[in-house]
Amino acid sequence: MKNYPRIAFMGTPKIASYILEGLIEQGYNIVLVVANEDKPIGRKGNIEMVPTKVIAKKYDIEVFQPHKIRLDYQRIRELNPDLIITCAYGQIVPQGLLDIPHLGAINVHGSLLPKYRGASPIQQALINNDTITGVTIMEMIDKMDAGRMYCKKEIAIDDEENYSSLYDKMMKNGLELLLEMLPNYIEGKNKGIEQDETQATFCNKISKEQEHLNVNDSLDKFLGWVKGLSYKPGGYLLWNNQVFKILKAKIKNHLVKGQIGEIVECDKNNLTLQLKDGQLSLLEVQKQGKSRMTYKDFVNGNKNFLHTILK
Repeated sequence: MKNYPRIAFMGTPKIASYILEGLIEQGYNIVLVVANEDKPIGRKGNIEMVPTKVIAKKYDIEVFQPHKIRLDYQRIRELNPDLIITCAYGQIVPQGLLDIPHLGAINVHGSLLPKYRGASPIQQALINNDTITGVTIMEMIDKMDAGRMYCKKEIAIDDEENYSSLYDKMMKNGLELLLEMLPNYIEGKNKGIEQDETQATFCNKISKEQEHLNVNDSLDKFLGWVKGLSYKPGGYLLWNNQVFKILKAKIKNHLVKGQIGEIVECDKNNLTLQLKDGQLSLLEVQKQGKSRMTYKDFVNGNKNFLHTILK
């Protein structure tokens, strides 16, 4: 099994780089890494290598970064890999490319399919206050996340889970599941099962506009969005027309004693936001241009924050 088959790995962010390196460390023969283009990072706009490219360079593996994969995949055809593995690649993969490897193409997806097909399955589970999510290894076809499922693994969502912590769980469980299923798949022993189309749900990429939290939401919905956006990019409200991120919070009570969006308590014990059906304790926040901080540190430097209205 070692060094066989020849694999083209397609993926871009941290989760994909973790799975890529795990495959390499287990002896799988990665002949090509396909990733999205490097992009400017931060205020200075320095070009930074995407995470999978960093791993590929570390192990002296060829990297291919087409602007649009649907128009440019000749290099993959030339290499003629036996198998394609994808994880969070970031572009729709054309059928012509999927037809190249004789062992097919498989994808590591961050939900229990057919639930949450699409671009933001990890965030969506948190936004909807789910208690269980998971990872699915599935067949890549020309319809989004609709291929046969080869295996699944459930992941519990803890009360204090956020996107960052669940993302890390998804990385570890995704790699474990992939390594567990690959030998049987390569030997043709795992044919997969069809998804139930009647149970399919979809989630789009989170937009910049959706990062602006809505004070008119219920406590549960507001908190779901806080968790789904934390720590990055971070959900925010506006304070004097400046971004004020709420990165960790919990439901305090169901009292209504102030205006919607009002800070009704601000002391060493509490930083409390009023919503329409109760109050939310803000535990970690971030002022525009500042670092993330606990509510105690924030209160110490903002004594006059009481009765502020956040929008």
